[in-house]
Amino acid sequence: MKTPPPPPVSPSAETPTDGSSVRIGALVPLTRPGWAEAGRHLLTGLELAVHEVNDTGGVAGRPLELLVRDTAADPQKAAAAVDELAGLGVAALAGEYHSVVARAAAARADALGVPFLCSSAVLDTLTERPTPWVARLAPAQSHGWTIYADFLLGAGHTRIAVATEPSVYWASGAGILRNHLAAHGGSVVELDMRALTPAAVCDELVRHRATALLLLVGHPEPAVSIATSVRRDRRLPGITIGAPAGQPEFAEWVTSAGDDGAAVPFLRYLPERLSPLGARVERALSERLGQAPSFVAFEGYDTVTVLADVLRSQGADRARIAAAWPGVDVEGTRGRIRFSRVPGIGVWQWSWAPVQVVERVRAEPGRFRILHSG
Repeated sequence: MKTPPPPPVSPSAETPTDGSSVRIGALVPLTRPGWAEAGRHLLTGLELAVHEVNDTGGVAGRPLELLVRDTAADPQKAAAAVDELAGLGVAALAGEYHSVVARAAAARADALGVPFLCSSAVLDTLTERPTPWVARLAPAQSHGWTIYADFLLGAGHTRIAVATEPSVYWASGAGILRNHLAAHGGSVVELDMRALTPAAVCDELVRHRATALLLLVGHPEPAVSIATSVRRDRRLPGITIGAPAGQPEFAEWVTSAGDDGAAVPFLRYLPERLSPLGARVERALSERLGQAPSFVAFEGYDTVTVLADVLRSQGADRARIAAAWPGVDVEGTRGRIRFSRVPGIGVWQWSWAPVQVVERVRAEPGRFRILHSG
């Protein structure tokens, strides 16, 4: 199915600009090299929630308005967008999918004193220092990726290879896996994709006798080429290919990888069964997207749900919004959302959204099978 074009980037069509609205700045990757499909899902969730808030009277009689900026996975572009949106008088910032980009946005939000509710980025060190201005819905990487490591151990994998590229995010993930697996008798060998071809990756897997290969690389390339090469190498018939960062969550993965992309376990942040609220939102998101929503769309919806609740009680004053993070207690699509201070994490954190390890069923790539929950 052809992917529809991204929505207009500023302002959102959900609410007209008339000077009376409460503005929220939305940071989303809508163009390459950003993961545009993830950005489209995130923005769809944000917009659906804004639409529903406005349909029920808005915030103290004032409509919410999204001012959307495309970050395109560029930290400098995101930081500039935060500066611009702060100057436009937004009450708060929301969104972002890429961890390195979210970190740049969080640093500027902290410096400028603008509340930022990060929807989907997981990097533990979202800020270099503790800040009262930033809160996050997604589970920290150390939490989710440790659950993924437990899944690997439970499946009998102790010799793990990771195909990786230079990135703070990938390096952090590899470190989490290495430390947790080592504590349980496992090992991790890193394969530097700056120096290896997909065919050479297969040679390294054979040499190290790895039973699992994790794709800590960009999508669609080189992730798809590596998966295809490994799947078709007769020396590696039983090896597990995994993608903890969630590349197979999106339909683009199926289009790009085909059969070679099935049965690739990845992390997603959904409960085993959605609540009545979650099920209703799932139907509405499906209608807007023209396909099943990813967990990222739910994160977008929950972001606006939280901000609307805070705005109703605190008004649009930025300092009061930031001071309200510890008092948040809101029903989200995936559970009750409350923020706390988690050791080692400098932002207000929902601890935790539900975490699953799932895979697309080989015979039915449109269906997911839950392999592990944490």
